[in-house]
Amino acid sequence: MSAETEANVDLVRVAREAFNANDLDACVERLAPDVIQHLSELREPRVGRDTWREGAELIKKAFPDLTVEIDDVVAERDRVALRLTIRGTHQSEFLGIAATGRSVSYVSHEFYRVADGLIAEEWICSDTAGLFEQIR
Repeated sequence: MSAETEANVDLVRVAREAFNANDLDACVERLAPDVIQHLSELREPRVGRDTWREGAELIKKAFPDLTVEIDDVVAERDRVALRLTIRGTHQSEFLGIAATGRSVSYVSHEFYRVADGLIAEEWICSDTAGLFEQIR
């Protein structure tokens, strides 16, 4: 693996560790100001650090103990792909669904493009159907 690829993998890993530690400021520091977020369930991409933070705060409020475990990493040059397992407890309202107290576990496949040492773009394909099955 090239030094550039290794640095990009490290960037994404550190961002995940910060997310698990509930340090959203550290996550945002690793994002380009105009980061583009493609979510599989949305028709249009979301743009910008503030928009990214809104989404992160939404899920962290509903699942305060949410953690992301990296199961697999594939990377080449400016691209990093992850297979993740996400776990947490539904402790507050989430997208109109009242807290259930249920533990959840679901998978996500995420792809990142890194530019100038920051995450510039991400594509997130989470098993949201599986998540909603567990909290309904």
